[in-house]
Parts: sequence; structure tokens; C-alpha cells
Amino acid sequence: MSLAEQLDTVTGSAAGTVDRHATTETFESTAPASGAVVGVFPVHDEAAVGETVTRARAAAERWAALGFDGRKQRLSAYRGYLARRMHELADLVHRENGKPHADAILEITLAVDHLAWAAGHARKTLGPRRVSPGLLAANHAAYLEYQPLGVVGVIGPWNYPVFTPMGSIAYALAAGNAVVFKPSEHTPAVGAWLAAAWRAAVPDNADAFQVVTGYGATGAALCRVPVDKLAFTGSAATGKKVMAACAETLTPVLMELGGKDAMIVDDDADVAAAADAAVWGAMSNGGQTCIGIERVYATEAVYDRFVDAVTAQVRTLRPGADGEATYGPMTMSSQIEVVRRHVADAEAAGARVVTGGTDADAFPAEGYVAPTVLLDVPETSAAVQEETFGPTLTITRVRDAEEALQRANDTSYGLAGAVFSASKDRAMDLARRMRSGMTSINSVLTFASVPALPFGGVGDSGFGRIHGEDGLKEFTRAKAITRQRVPLPVNLMSFGRPANAADALARVMGMVHGRHR
Repeated sequence: MSLAEQLDTVTGSAAGTVDRHATTETFESTAPASGAVVGVFPVHDEAAVGETVTRARAAAERWAALGFDGRKQRLSAYRGYLARRMHELADLVHRENGKPHADAILEITLAVDHLAWAAGHARKTLGPRRVSPGLLAANHAAYLEYQPLGVVGVIGPWNYPVFTPMGSIAYALAAGNAVVFKPSEHTPAVGAWLAAAWRAAVPDNADAFQVVTGYGATGAALCRVPVDKLAFTGSAATGKKVMAACAETLTPVLMELGGKDAMIVDDDADVAAAADAAVWGAMSNGGQTCIGIERVYATEAVYDRFVDAVTAQVRTLRPGADGEATYGPMTMSSQIEVVRRHVADAEAAGARVVTGGTDADAFPAEGYVAPTVLLDVPETSAAVQEETFGPTLTITRVRDAEEALQRANDTSYGLAGAVFSASKDRAMDLARRMRSGMTSINSVLTFASVPALPFGGVGDSGFGRIHGEDGLKEFTRAKAITRQRVPLPVNLMSFGRPANAADALARVMGMVHGRHR
């Protein structure tokens, strides 16, 4: 029996593959395309979360004691397990999240690649090293290392239920922590599968990665139990609630929140490539991508050609549940009303609807939203200012790239963005000045596929970083150690120092540093 098939099994002691503890309440996970039940899972209360974290604390000591090589060996076994069962996991993601199987394969591939990078680079990034002690402590040796925090709680999203949480899970595990993962209530089966796969691949440290399931109260319990750090991915509004809960126990947080990402298309851009990237960035995964493109600012020189190219491509897209569909249903049915509201607001403000819209054709079947392209949308409109998280794209004509940058930055969000230009220097300059944690040039979303690059935003898009060396360090505490090698003739840090020692020190500092103006 595959892990995915086991998720349908509910017994007195377990719901799906998740330990029930003493919890009696359960909930169903259903397929957004059909409404069929994918699995039944416990609504873990604070006591159940506490028991899980307690087991994780004991496991964390054993896991940390393995050292970098021991952890790398086991993380490699987990990576191999995922890679060999990629189609099984992709089928489950397709059922529970709704995205096409091929898109699920791409998501899992990225997660596996990040898992490999985190395990392979942990020692180099976090291992003990000597640093310069400087002038005042020249008689000392100075050491720096990064120690694991203990237990890391991860609250994951439903839109990328494998790749996004793995950005925290893999890096936290590689850094020596145990992980308690609370998947979204819309994709608990995927989270359960990942935890069950860990137990199968790493049986000697099974409790180093555990899962709890439920709603918001279950996630809040991770803060109150508490864990040693909590990594959250979701909306800014929910992120504020999570931070408030974590503040009660001074639990540090990592916030990966929403975005309203913009693309700048400059005068010399490859219009066909920019249009292709914009359509993928806006419409893939049904637009349910935090780093997806929701706004495009195209200069006057390319605007008309760009709109024509985007329109031609978008008209070939079709949402559905079959193998030929471009993208699947909206995973959260409530998100459909957000899309409808944003589009209606834009239309009322005078926007031109090129494709999609608010009529019946824009919602071809229950749970589905047709791709929508809007022109001439006022900057004050909800479709420009708020995260839509659906298959929509606004395109705005601007005078030049400088105006495009000003408009792109005029938002409370700051997650990601893209620049299209034939000039490397010009594109790099625009990318650096874009108010975002990540920017891609002549592509979209590419930074997420580079394990060495940090991932995270600014402003309402959150703070903290996953991925890369920053992601490994995010789940550690820096430990500083000094060791006196030889004593000084005069110990400045002593009440027995000579009366003139401070004056002598001041003269030395004046000679070394006083000449600088």
C-alpha cells in the first residue's frame, strides 16, 4: 500500500498517517476539482501539539549529536526516497491541491534540489571557524559557530504544499534542529505524506520531523507550547495573528507573506520573451503564487506589442482538471470571490477587460477562474494595491522604465519582481532599486530555483530568509567563544590595572584611528 493510499485509512489511534493522540475531533481534506475526500485528519489541540513538541525535543538532541556528516547521510536518504516516489507524491498534490501533475513534478523537483543543497552546504556555512580577534584582544583566539535552536515549528501554505514548507524544513533539519510541521488545513495529506516518508527513510530519527494537523488554533499552539522558532508562510493578515501569538512566549518568527509582484518591460526588451514570462508568472498554478506576476508596467515603446503578445497567449489557456488543462481549480473556493471583487472594482474604475472579467464566461465551472487581463487599471484600484492570488494580470502603459520602477515600488508589499531589458547594466540597476527581496532579469521566478540564493521579502511581504546560507543561519544561534592564548603584561579588564592604563590606551587609539577624518 502506498503512502497516499494509507491516507484514506482512519483507525482509533491514527487519522491518515498522523498520530491522533487523545484528539477526538477530525476534519476532511477534499479535492478542489471534485469535492472527493482525500483524507481524514485530527484537529490537534494544544495538548497534542505539546506532546509532539516534547517528542521533538528529545529527538532534537539526538539529531544534533549526529553532526553534519550524520545528518547529511540521513537527509540524502530522505531526498532519495522523495525522488524515487515523485510521481506518487505528485498525484497526491494534484488530488489535494488541484494543480496539474506536471506542475506538481516541477514543484517537487525544486524541493528535492533544495534539500540536497541544504544538506551539502551546512558544514561549510555553519561549522566552527576562527575569526580575527582584533587589536584589543590580540592575545586571544576567537571562534564562531552556529548552533541549532532546538525545535522549529513550520506552518506551511496550500499553494505550493511541498516546495514552500521544504524551504524551512530542509534548512532547519540540515542546521541540526527537529521540526514540527503544521500543513495548511487545505493540504494536510501532502504534509502527512512528507512526514511518513521521513519515518520510512530515516527510521532511526523518526521524531526529528513530525506533523500536526488542524486549523489556526493548532498553528497558534506551536507558539504557545512553545517551539524555539516558528517559520510561517501565508497572508500578511494571518501573519500578524501568528506574531501576536508568538509574542506571548517571545518565540522568534520568520514571516514569508504575500506579494504584489511587478514586472518592468523596458524599451529594448525582447517583447515575445517578456510576454511569455508574464503569462507564466501570472497564470501558472492558477495565479496562486506569492511570487507570481500580478502587475506589468510596459514602456510606451513596447506597450502595444506586449499587450498583443500577452493577449494571444492568454486566449490559448484553459483551466480544468484533465491532463490537457493549463492550470487547475482555485484550491480555496473563497479566493474566487477575492478575484471577482478585484476585477469588478477595476472594471468599475474604467479598466478595459481584454480576457476574462466578471461575466459567466470568466467562471467556466464551479471552482475555476478564466485567465483575466486588465488594461488601464487605476493605481488606486484593489486589483493593483491588494494581493489577488488568482489568474489575473494588469498591464499599464508608462513613459519609461523610471516611471515603471516608481509605480512598481509604490506598494506596501516587497516580495519579488522582474525586469526585462536588453541592457545588462540597465537591468541590474533597475533590479537593485526595485523594493523587493528578490528580482529576476529576463525571466520570472528563477531566483526560487537557485538554492544558494536567499528567499524572502520586505514590508508587508515579511522578514527573515529561507534558502541559501542565510536560510541555514536563520535556524541557528550564533555562538561566540574567545580563548586567552597568553596573558597581557597589563590586564585592562581588572580592578588591579595601573592608574595610567586608560590614558595609555587612549593615546594608542589616537595614533591608530585619530588620523582618519
